[in-house]
Amino acid sequence: MAETPVETDIAVPSDISFKSQVFDLSFHPNRDFIAAGEIEGKVTVYSYSACQQNHLLLDLGHHKKACRALSFSLDGLCLFTASKDKSLQAVDMNTGGVAHSIQKAHNSPVYCMKVIANNLLATGDDNGCVKFWDTRQASCVLTVEENEDFISDMACDNENRTLLATSGDGTLSVFNIRRQRLEQRSDNMESELLSLAVVKGGRKVVCGNGDGILNLFSWGQWGDISDRFPGHPLSIDSCVAVSDSVVCTGSMDGIIRAVHILPNRFIGTIGEHNDFPVERMRLSRDGNILASCSHDQMIKFWDVSHLKGFIVDPASKKKGTGTETAKSDFFADL
Repeated sequence: MAETPVETDIAVPSDISFKSQVFDLSFHPNRDFIAAGEIEGKVTVYSYSACQQNHLLLDLGHHKKACRALSFSLDGLCLFTASKDKSLQAVDMNTGGVAHSIQKAHNSPVYCMKVIANNLLATGDDNGCVKFWDTRQASCVLTVEENEDFISDMACDNENRTLLATSGDGTLSVFNIRRQRLEQRSDNMESELLSLAVVKGGRKVVCGNGDGILNLFSWGQWGDISDRFPGHPLSIDSCVAVSDSVVCTGSMDGIIRAVHILPNRFIGTIGEHNDFPVERMRLSRDGNILASCSHDQMIKFWDVSHLKGFIVDPASKKKGTGTETAKSDFFADL
C-alpha cells in the first residue's frame, strides 16, 4: 500500500534553503535558533518561526572543508563544530567568534559528535576513533580506537552515565562516561549500524542499519540484539526518539517514517525529501518539531507533537494501525 503523508493542523516554520548540501543541524536549547553545517564548510545559524519568516543570524566560514557535525552546548552559549578538515572548534554565541580551535583533533575526518555535559563532548571519526573532550581546557581526556569503520551516531542515557556509539563496522560500543573507558562492544551485526535512539525509559536501544532493519538491544545486554524489525526498503540513516515508544526514521529513500517500538508497528509517513537521502534529523527543545536535512540543500520542519501520546494496541497485528489519545486518524496505513 502506498505511503500517505501525515496531515496536521499545527503550523511549522517554512523550509530553509542553502547553496550546498547540509550535513548536520542542531536546535538551540533555549531559543528558537537552528544551526546548520554545510558541505562547503560554512556554518549558519537561523532564527525560525511558524508565524514569521526565518532570519539568518550568523554566517561563519571557519572550516576549510565540509562541516559534518555540530551541536549547541547544553546552556546554548557555545556552538561546537567539527569538520572533514579534522578540526574541532567552539563558537561563542555572544560574539560570533571562534573561542577555541583544535586543528588536528582527529587523525581522520570527524563524522559525528555528542554533547554529554556542559564541560564534556564526544566526537567520532571516519576511521572508528572516539574521543572525549574537556571543553573547559579544549583538551582530549580519552581516546578509543577499537572500531574498524566510521562512527555513525552517538546517544546517552538520561543520567549521562553511558555513551553509546554505532559504527559502520556493524557494532555498538558502550562507554562508561564517569570512568572514561570503553566497557563493551556488541557482536558484529553483519550490516553497518547507522543510527540509534534510546527508548522505553532507557530499557531499549534502537539501531538502524544499512539493510533497512531496526535492531533492538535490551539495556545492559549488549552482546546481541533482543529483537529486530525489518520493513524499510533502504538504509536507515537517522533515527530520533520523539516519545518513549515512538521513533522517527530517516531513510535513503528520502522518507521520514513514524515507528512504534514494542509492539513494533509502522505508524505512518511524517514527510519526505523527494527521493533524496535523509542525512540527519533533530528534535526541537519542546519536542514538538522535527527538523531534517538532505541532499536537496534544504532544512525541512515537521510537526511531531501528535506522536507523543500515540498508543498501539498490542493485540493489533496490522502494521500502521493504532490509537492516539488526542486524534486517531492522523496516519494512513503503509
